[in-house]
Amino acid sequence: MVAHPADPRPPSEWYLALTLRWRDLAFGLGAVSAAWLVYGCLVESRRLVVERKRLRLPRWPGSMAGYRVAVLADLHIGHEYSVELAERAVALAIAEQPNAFVLAGDVVSRGFPEAAAYAEAVLRPLCALDAPAIAVFGNHEAECGARRLVAAYERLGVRLLRNQACRTPDGVVWAGVDSARLCVHDPAEAMRQARELDGPTIAVWHEPDMVECLPPGAALMLAGHSHGGQWVFPGGFTPMHTFMGSRFVAGFFDETPTPLYVSRGVGTTGPPARNNCPPEVSILELHPL
Repeated sequence: MVAHPADPRPPSEWYLALTLRWRDLAFGLGAVSAAWLVYGCLVESRRLVVERKRLRLPRWPGSMAGYRVAVLADLHIGHEYSVELAERAVALAIAEQPNAFVLAGDVVSRGFPEAAAYAEAVLRPLCALDAPAIAVFGNHEAECGARRLVAAYERLGVRLLRNQACRTPDGVVWAGVDSARLCVHDPAEAMRQARELDGPTIAVWHEPDMVECLPPGAALMLAGHSHGGQWVFPGGFTPMHTFMGSRFVAGFFDETPTPLYVSRGVGTTGPPARNNCPPEVSILELHPL
Protein backbone atom coordinates (compact mmCIF):
# COMPACT_ATOMS: atom_id res chain seq x y z
CA MET A 1 0.00 0.00 0.00
CA VAL A 2 1.42 3.37 -1.07
CA ALA A 3 0.96 6.37 1.26
CA HIS A 4 -0.12 9.58 -0.41
CA PRO A 5 0.78 12.98 1.07
CA ALA A 6 -2.08 14.97 2.53
CA ASP A 7 -1.23 17.92 0.29
CA PRO A 8 0.52 17.08 -3.00
CA ARG A 9 1.47 20.72 -3.63
CA PRO A 10 5.12 21.73 -3.37
CA PRO A 11 6.14 23.27 -0.01
CA SER A 12 6.39 26.73 -1.57
CA GLU A 13 2.70 26.62 -2.59
CA TRP A 14 1.25 25.60 0.78
CA TYR A 15 3.56 28.04 2.55
CA LEU A 16 2.06 30.79 0.37
CA ALA A 17 -1.48 29.53 1.09
CA LEU A 18 -0.82 29.51 4.82
CA THR A 19 0.63 33.01 4.64
CA LEU A 20 -2.45 34.24 2.80
CA ARG A 21 -4.74 32.68 5.41
CA TRP A 22 -2.87 34.39 8.24
CA ARG A 23 -2.95 37.67 6.34
CA ASP A 24 -6.71 37.38 5.82
CA LEU A 25 -7.19 36.56 9.50
CA ALA A 26 -5.08 39.55 10.57
CA PHE A 27 -6.97 41.81 8.18
CA GLY A 28 -10.30 40.58 9.56
CA LEU A 29 -9.24 41.09 13.16
CA GLY A 30 -7.94 44.55 12.30
CA ALA A 31 -11.24 45.49 10.65
CA VAL A 32 -13.25 44.23 13.63
CA SER A 33 -10.98 46.08 16.07
CA ALA A 34 -11.28 49.31 14.08
CA ALA A 35 -15.08 49.02 13.95
CA TRP A 36 -15.16 48.28 17.68
CA LEU A 37 -13.02 51.34 18.41
CA VAL A 38 -15.23 53.57 16.26
CA TYR A 39 -18.33 52.25 18.05
CA GLY A 40 -16.70 52.81 21.43
CA CYS A 41 -15.79 56.36 20.46
CA LEU A 42 -18.97 57.50 18.72
CA VAL A 43 -21.62 55.48 20.60
CA GLU A 44 -20.58 53.90 23.89
CA SER A 45 -18.57 56.89 25.15
CA ARG A 46 -21.62 59.13 24.53
CA ARG A 47 -24.23 56.75 26.03
CA LEU A 48 -24.60 58.67 29.27
CA VAL A 49 -26.66 56.90 31.94
CA VAL A 50 -27.98 57.87 35.36
CA GLU A 51 -26.96 55.36 38.03
CA ARG A 52 -29.43 55.60 40.93
CA LYS A 53 -28.11 53.78 43.99
CA ARG A 54 -29.56 53.36 47.47
CA LEU A 55 -26.65 53.06 49.90
CA ARG A 56 -26.94 51.85 53.49
CA LEU A 57 -24.21 53.28 55.69
CA PRO A 58 -23.32 52.43 59.31
CA ARG A 59 -22.51 56.04 60.24
CA TRP A 60 -25.40 57.75 58.48
CA PRO A 61 -28.04 59.17 60.87
CA GLY A 62 -31.68 58.16 60.60
CA SER A 63 -32.71 61.82 60.74
CA MET A 64 -31.09 62.30 57.31
CA ALA A 65 -32.38 59.14 55.65
CA GLY A 66 -32.99 59.72 51.94
CA TYR A 67 -30.33 62.41 51.52
CA ARG A 68 -29.43 62.46 47.82
CA VAL A 69 -26.04 63.28 46.34
CA ALA A 70 -25.31 63.79 42.64
CA VAL A 71 -21.74 62.82 41.75
CA LEU A 72 -20.06 64.11 38.59
CA ALA A 73 -16.57 62.71 38.16
CA ASP A 74 -13.98 62.97 35.40
CA LEU A 75 -15.82 65.33 33.08
CA HIS A 76 -12.47 65.84 31.33
CA ILE A 77 -13.53 69.04 29.63
CA GLY A 78 -10.82 70.11 27.23
CA HIS A 79 -12.02 70.96 23.74
CA GLU A 80 -15.35 71.85 22.19
CA TYR A 81 -16.16 68.19 21.47
CA SER A 82 -16.09 67.42 25.20
CA VAL A 83 -18.46 70.22 26.17
CA GLU A 84 -21.71 68.72 24.88
CA LEU A 85 -21.37 65.51 26.91
CA ALA A 86 -20.46 67.45 30.05
CA GLU A 87 -23.46 69.75 29.58
CA ARG A 88 -25.75 66.74 29.30
CA ALA A 89 -24.26 65.27 32.47
CA VAL A 90 -24.85 68.49 34.42
CA ALA A 91 -28.42 68.75 33.10
CA LEU A 92 -29.19 65.16 34.11
CA ALA A 93 -27.79 65.74 37.58
CA ILE A 94 -29.85 68.91 38.05
CA ALA A 95 -33.02 67.16 36.86
CA GLU A 96 -32.69 64.68 39.74
CA GLN A 97 -33.00 67.55 42.27
CA PRO A 98 -30.40 66.19 44.70
CA ASN A 99 -29.59 67.68 48.08
CA ALA A 100 -25.96 68.26 47.03
CA PHE A 101 -23.69 68.10 43.99
CA VAL A 102 -20.17 66.69 44.10
CA LEU A 103 -17.47 67.31 41.50
CA ALA A 104 -15.08 64.44 42.27
CA GLY A 105 -12.04 65.69 40.35
CA ASP A 106 -10.68 65.88 36.79
CA VAL A 107 -13.34 68.33 35.68
CA VAL A 108 -10.83 69.42 33.04
CA SER A 109 -8.24 67.64 30.92
CA ARG A 110 -4.61 68.64 30.86
CA GLY A 111 -3.14 70.19 27.74
CA PHE A 112 -6.09 72.51 26.98
CA PRO A 113 -5.54 76.11 28.13
CA GLU A 114 -9.17 76.99 27.35
CA ALA A 115 -10.52 74.14 29.52
CA ALA A 116 -11.22 76.27 32.61
CA ALA A 117 -13.36 78.69 30.59
CA TYR A 118 -15.33 75.82 29.04
CA ALA A 119 -15.77 74.22 32.47
CA GLU A 120 -17.12 77.46 33.96
CA ALA A 121 -19.71 77.70 31.18
CA VAL A 122 -20.72 74.04 31.62
CA LEU A 123 -21.10 74.34 35.40
CA ARG A 124 -22.86 77.73 35.41
CA PRO A 125 -26.37 76.20 35.80
CA LEU A 126 -25.31 75.11 39.30
CA CYS A 127 -25.27 78.79 40.34
CA ALA A 128 -29.05 79.05 40.21
CA LEU A 129 -29.63 76.14 42.60
CA ASP A 130 -30.10 76.07 46.36
CA ALA A 131 -28.23 72.77 46.72
CA PRO A 132 -24.53 73.14 47.61
CA ALA A 133 -21.82 72.11 45.15
CA ILE A 134 -18.64 70.58 46.57
CA ALA A 135 -15.47 70.00 44.54
CA VAL A 136 -12.02 68.48 44.88
CA PHE A 137 -9.13 68.48 42.45
CA GLY A 138 -7.96 65.38 40.62
CA ASN A 139 -4.62 64.88 38.93
CA HIS A 140 -5.55 66.84 35.78
CA GLU A 141 -6.55 70.20 37.25
CA ALA A 142 -3.08 71.11 38.46
CA GLU A 143 -1.76 70.59 34.93
CA CYS A 144 -4.45 72.70 33.32
CA GLY A 145 -4.27 76.11 34.97
CA ALA A 146 -5.51 75.34 38.47
CA ARG A 147 -5.61 79.05 39.34
CA ARG A 148 -8.08 79.73 36.55
CA LEU A 149 -10.33 76.91 37.75
CA VAL A 150 -10.10 78.09 41.37
CA ALA A 151 -11.29 81.53 40.23
CA ALA A 152 -14.09 79.96 38.18
CA TYR A 153 -15.30 77.94 41.19
CA GLU A 154 -15.33 81.10 43.31
CA ARG A 155 -17.48 82.90 40.74
CA LEU A 156 -19.83 79.93 40.52
CA GLY A 157 -20.15 79.45 44.26
CA VAL A 158 -18.67 75.95 44.13
CA ARG A 159 -16.90 75.09 47.38
CA LEU A 160 -13.46 73.71 46.50
CA LEU A 161 -11.91 71.67 49.31
CA ARG A 162 -8.17 71.10 49.25
CA ASN A 163 -7.38 69.08 52.38
CA GLN A 164 -10.18 70.98 54.06
CA ALA A 165 -13.64 70.43 55.49
CA CYS A 166 -16.81 72.50 55.52
CA ARG A 167 -20.32 72.17 56.83
CA THR A 168 -23.22 72.97 54.52
CA PRO A 169 -26.48 74.54 55.78
CA ASP A 170 -28.21 71.14 55.75
CA GLY A 171 -25.80 69.94 58.47
CA VAL A 172 -23.63 67.62 56.36
CA VAL A 173 -19.88 67.88 56.81
CA TRP A 174 -17.75 67.52 53.69
CA ALA A 175 -14.07 66.54 53.86
CA GLY A 176 -12.20 67.09 50.59
CA VAL A 177 -8.75 65.60 50.05
CA ASP A 178 -6.39 66.86 47.36
CA SER A 179 -4.90 64.57 44.71
CA ALA A 180 -2.75 61.71 45.98
CA ARG A 181 -1.54 61.15 42.43
CA LEU A 182 0.23 64.50 42.65
CA CYS A 183 1.37 63.92 46.26
CA VAL A 184 -0.49 66.97 47.60
CA HIS A 185 -2.95 65.04 49.77
CA ASP A 186 -3.41 65.47 53.53
CA PRO A 187 -6.34 63.29 54.61
CA ALA A 188 -5.47 63.66 58.29
CA GLU A 189 -5.93 67.44 58.11
CA ALA A 190 -9.19 67.18 56.16
CA MET A 191 -10.65 64.71 58.67
CA ARG A 192 -9.34 66.71 61.63
CA GLN A 193 -11.31 69.71 60.41
CA ALA A 194 -14.34 67.49 59.79
CA ARG A 195 -14.34 66.20 63.37
CA GLU A 196 -14.31 69.76 64.70
CA LEU A 197 -17.41 70.58 62.65
CA ASP A 198 -19.31 67.66 64.20
CA GLY A 199 -21.82 66.21 61.78
CA PRO A 200 -22.42 63.28 59.43
CA THR A 201 -19.37 63.36 57.17
CA ILE A 202 -18.89 62.57 53.49
CA ALA A 203 -15.30 62.47 52.25
CA VAL A 204 -14.41 63.21 48.63
CA TRP A 205 -11.05 61.98 47.32
CA HIS A 206 -10.39 61.58 43.61
CA GLU A 207 -8.30 58.41 43.80
CA PRO A 208 -10.39 55.46 45.07
CA ASP A 209 -7.56 53.15 46.08
CA MET A 210 -6.58 55.68 48.74
CA VAL A 211 -9.67 54.82 50.79
CA GLU A 212 -7.51 52.69 53.05
CA CYS A 213 -5.46 55.79 53.92
CA LEU A 214 -8.49 57.83 54.98
CA PRO A 215 -8.67 58.31 58.77
CA PRO A 216 -11.88 56.96 60.32
CA GLY A 217 -14.93 59.11 60.86
CA ALA A 218 -16.61 59.51 57.46
CA ALA A 219 -19.85 57.75 56.62
CA LEU A 220 -18.92 57.53 52.93
CA MET A 221 -16.09 58.32 50.55
CA LEU A 222 -16.77 59.40 46.97
CA ALA A 223 -14.21 58.95 44.19
CA GLY A 224 -13.69 58.77 40.43
CA HIS A 225 -10.37 58.53 38.56
CA SER A 226 -10.76 54.91 37.38
CA HIS A 227 -13.29 55.62 34.56
CA GLY A 228 -14.67 52.19 35.43
CA GLY A 229 -11.80 50.78 33.40
CA GLN A 230 -13.26 52.36 30.20
CA TRP A 231 -12.97 48.98 28.42
CA VAL A 232 -14.75 46.12 30.18
CA PHE A 233 -14.87 42.65 28.64
CA PRO A 234 -17.00 39.60 29.50
CA GLY A 235 -16.28 38.39 32.99
CA GLY A 236 -15.41 41.90 34.14
CA PHE A 237 -11.89 41.86 32.70
CA THR A 238 -10.56 45.42 32.43
CA PRO A 239 -7.14 45.73 30.75
CA MET A 240 -6.94 49.50 31.30
CA HIS A 241 -6.26 50.70 34.84
CA THR A 242 -5.27 54.01 36.34
CA PHE A 243 -2.61 54.35 39.00
CA MET A 244 -4.40 54.49 42.38
CA GLY A 245 -7.61 53.42 40.65
CA SER A 246 -7.04 49.73 39.93
CA ARG A 247 -8.33 47.99 43.08
CA PHE A 248 -11.70 49.71 43.41
CA VAL A 249 -12.78 50.37 39.84
CA ALA A 250 -16.51 51.08 39.87
CA GLY A 251 -19.57 50.90 42.09
CA PHE A 252 -20.19 50.58 45.82
CA PHE A 253 -17.75 48.90 48.19
CA ASP A 254 -19.11 48.43 51.72
CA GLU A 255 -16.25 46.33 53.11
CA THR A 256 -13.56 49.00 52.81
CA PRO A 257 -12.54 50.80 56.03
CA THR A 258 -14.86 53.64 54.94
CA PRO A 259 -17.75 52.69 52.61
CA LEU A 260 -16.73 53.79 49.12
CA TYR A 261 -18.58 54.69 45.94
CA VAL A 262 -16.54 54.95 42.72
CA SER A 263 -18.09 56.62 39.69
CA ARG A 264 -17.26 55.46 36.15
CA GLY A 265 -17.07 59.14 35.31
CA VAL A 266 -18.24 61.05 32.27
CA GLY A 267 -15.23 61.64 30.02
CA THR A 268 -12.33 59.52 28.84
CA THR A 269 -8.55 59.58 28.69
CA GLY A 270 -6.25 57.70 26.33
CA PRO A 271 -8.38 56.20 23.57
CA PRO A 272 -11.53 58.38 23.52
CA ALA A 273 -13.72 55.28 23.63
CA ARG A 274 -15.52 52.97 26.04
CA ASN A 275 -16.66 49.36 25.85
CA ASN A 276 -19.40 47.93 28.06
CA CYS A 277 -18.68 50.82 30.43
CA PRO A 278 -20.98 53.77 29.71
CA PRO A 279 -20.33 57.15 31.31
CA GLU A 280 -22.43 57.83 34.37
CA VAL A 281 -24.09 60.48 36.48
CA SER A 282 -24.35 58.99 39.96
CA ILE A 283 -27.39 59.71 42.13
CA LEU A 284 -26.79 58.27 45.58
CA GLU A 285 -29.58 58.06 48.16
CA LEU A 286 -28.13 57.61 51.63
CA HIS A 287 -29.77 55.61 54.43
CA PRO A 288 -28.61 54.28 57.78
CA LEU A 289 -27.68 50.62 57.97
